[in-house]
Amino acid sequence: MIPLLILGLLIQNPGAHGYELLSLMEKRNYKYIVNFTKGSFYYNLQQLEEKSWIEQIQQKPSTIGREIRNFKITESGMAEFEKLMVKYGTKSEYVNLQFYGALLFADEFDKNKLLELIQSQIDQTKTRIALLDEYLSNTQELPGTINYYRRMNENSHSHHLVNLKWFEQLKAEIEGMI
Repeated sequence: MIPLLILGLLIQNPGAHGYELLSLMEKRNYKYIVNFTKGSFYYNLQQLEEKSWIEQIQQKPSTIGREIRNFKITESGMAEFEKLMVKYGTKSEYVNLQFYGALLFADEFDKNKLLELIQSQIDQTKTRIALLDEYLSNTQELPGTINYYRRMNENSHSHHLVNLKWFEQLKAEIEGMI
């Protein structure tokens, strides 16, 4: 999915350089959409250029002594963007939390340690909710427009609230058994 994010960001920000794109991904918290690192980002950027889906544009010489490579999306890149939009826009997957895998063996695990794991999930979920609360309080949807990223974050917020309630109930039930 990283290529879709890079192509989409270049459509929104023609002429951006790699660091600008990576900063946008971090600032917009795209890590909640896809797992990426600085290395995987730059690898994908390089692959997009090798496939001629993006290309460097003429830039002014750098005053800081290092080359800054600015990019734009190509016509074939726009076609690939369209394909990726269909690919990911039609995909639906089950929620696959690693924690659920660990719960499969909860009866074989020390209950006090299990409570620590559940508390960790509660803490992480509260942190995610707080980040989403902050984002949602600082953005708004203008009348007559649809802010898809905001709506996606509203949906994510709702899911995290449900998860938090479930984790807290699970913790309380286990504590009642000890």
